[in-house]
Amino acid sequence: MKKIFVFATLAIVAVQSKAQINNSVTLDTYIGAQLATEDLNGTARYVGMGGAMEALGADISTIGTNPAGIGMFRRNQLSGSFGMVIQSDGKSFGDGSKTSASFDQLGFVYSQRTGRSSFVNMAFNYHKSRNFNHVLSAANAAINGSSQNRQTTIKAIHGDLDARYGENVVDNLYIASGMIEDKNHNVYTVDAEDYTFNRAQTGYIGEYDLNLSGNINNRVYLGLTVGFKDVHYNSYTVYDESLVSYSVPSYDCVQMTDHHKITGTGFDFKAGVIVRPIEESPFRLGLSIATPTFYKLTTSNFSIIDYETADEQYIYHHTMDTNDKADFRFNTPWKFGLSAGHTINNELALGLSYEYADYSTNDMRLITGAGYDWYGDYYDNSDSDPVMKAHTQRTLKGVSTIKAGAEYKIDKNVAVRVGYNYVSPMYKTDGVRDLTLNSPGAYMASTTDYTNWKSTNRIMAGVGLTFDQFRIDLAYQYQVREGDFYPYMNGISAQYISDETGKLETLSNHCNPVTVKDNRHQLLCTLSYSF
Repeated sequence: MKKIFVFATLAIVAVQSKAQINNSVTLDTYIGAQLATEDLNGTARYVGMGGAMEALGADISTIGTNPAGIGMFRRNQLSGSFGMVIQSDGKSFGDGSKTSASFDQLGFVYSQRTGRSSFVNMAFNYHKSRNFNHVLSAANAAINGSSQNRQTTIKAIHGDLDARYGENVVDNLYIASGMIEDKNHNVYTVDAEDYTFNRAQTGYIGEYDLNLSGNINNRVYLGLTVGFKDVHYNSYTVYDESLVSYSVPSYDCVQMTDHHKITGTGFDFKAGVIVRPIEESPFRLGLSIATPTFYKLTTSNFSIIDYETADEQYIYHHTMDTNDKADFRFNTPWKFGLSAGHTINNELALGLSYEYADYSTNDMRLITGAGYDWYGDYYDNSDSDPVMKAHTQRTLKGVSTIKAGAEYKIDKNVAVRVGYNYVSPMYKTDGVRDLTLNSPGAYMASTTDYTNWKSTNRIMAGVGLTFDQFRIDLAYQYQVREGDFYPYMNGISAQYISDETGKLETLSNHCNPVTVKDNRHQLLCTLSYSF
């Protein structure tokens, strides 16, 4: 058992059980990374070819990657897509399920001839750019009694809690409940035996794209897209620690529960060009660029901690809750794309695409002022959070995405497709979720866990059937991704003077990573009508 006198004063000013702490939770590097990334999704033809259609064009899903691809349409088209996503390694937890239906795309293209070989096209498309549905589970034995409570103790020794007491959701849940204290109000650093962690994420980012595009003599294709995004992110987390019996007599376990929600909207601009460098050849080269998505978001959470003893003489059941929300802004990185496409005898289509985005430039922004202008319109001002921005630069890096695909027409009414994607890791191997930072994204956090995801690999296959003006496309996608999960920041330590020995001692907290997976299957169907 370890007792540290420095926390006596914290216990004295501690808020009593069932008290309310008015705090907000804002974005940090790891949550921001989830909002900035996109899935491979769209029409079944686009997915079946691995999304490698930026230079081939004539598919409405290119509206969000290389807008010039819409300029290759020669007829009007209406299409809709729906399907199912299955997490192969998941289990149902909370509102999360390993299997979920999904409405993925709806759009139309209006094509207008302006010359013998020139067109001006307009298009609208909705697609689900990010599907948050995922269940993550992890468990591991504690290293030398490491625990969430010990983590809070070390941060308090560092002074990370003193100036911001009453603001940090996670740490003050512990402090407000006495940091686990006995009946004489002695505060203890608690050793743990093991932990279990479960999180159910649900929600999506919907993207609504408006496009204007066209071509010049079937040699040069130009396109511009304005995109609007709608964010719906929900997370439900339950974290349990089994406590060592000698650490604090009679205590069995501590459970932390967190409900986290992010909603909001954003917008971006995308531009692209496709050229046929050789007039007699169908070979094409494409170039695209996308601005950051400029988000305005609202984040809120509801957090609870419970612990109790097995000894009926000293039953302690503390429930602390937080319930508040905050507005902030968030900008994603610029994206750049290169692509090539070629067709052979109108039977075989080949596509190859490369995309780059530097996620270390993710920008969490604090709203510094708000009001109404002369016309009564609401406005706000924001500045980058410099501390979190520096942390993002240390933690995330540039990501390269390579997409390859092929389509072969068995006859004019039947086509088969294959595709492949490789997405390089976004997280640096030594990345940590540092909640000792002097940033609202850290000291207002409601959870401490993080996962450093590694590279992503996707394989796809599909088939297309044409019936006069109608077409049905089917696609299958399998995604494989692994990551290193940590329940809290690893390797933190602090020195203190023990009230038992009077000597300077070191308190450390270590945790080994646990391998977690995000392997999923997607089945997708698109119905389209050309006229």
